[in-house]
Amino acid sequence: MKTNRLWAPWRFKYIRSKTIKECIFCAAANKKVKPGVVFRTKHSIALLNIFPYNNGHIMVAPLKHVKDLSGLSESEYNDLWKTVLKIQKALKEALRPQGYNIGLNIGTAAGAGIPAHLHVHIVPRWQGDTNFMPVISNTKVISQSLSELEKKLRKCLIK
Repeated sequence: MKTNRLWAPWRFKYIRSKTIKECIFCAAANKKVKPGVVFRTKHSIALLNIFPYNNGHIMVAPLKHVKDLSGLSESEYNDLWKTVLKIQKALKEALRPQGYNIGLNIGTAAGAGIPAHLHVHIVPRWQGDTNFMPVISNTKVISQSLSELEKKLRKCLIK
């Protein structure tokens, strides 16, 4: 019996990484060229997850490097959630998902991959978007490139 393989070499760097050298949110906020950054406000940044759970997986983070909500001022807190809502609306227009997972993982015990910088995950969902690939082979198939998705979302966010 022949075994088929779906190669995802971009995940190897993530799988093998022991520690994160710099905060990805701070790095994205400070770079002049911002690949993957789809939206920015006075207090928040929204960027594509390069290791997405699903197509359109976006992370929204405050620009301030804090580990939990209590580190935000009222205006930073309000801006964060307004940005989450704006991104959800853009995803609705761009991808037409049937649902969303939106949430925070605060602390490593809660599953935070980057516990030092608070961020909100927005994951679009569709009926039947889970299949045998993640269960059998620990592989997720993402059907759209990040650059294509970034362009589509930017168009929706300009309005």
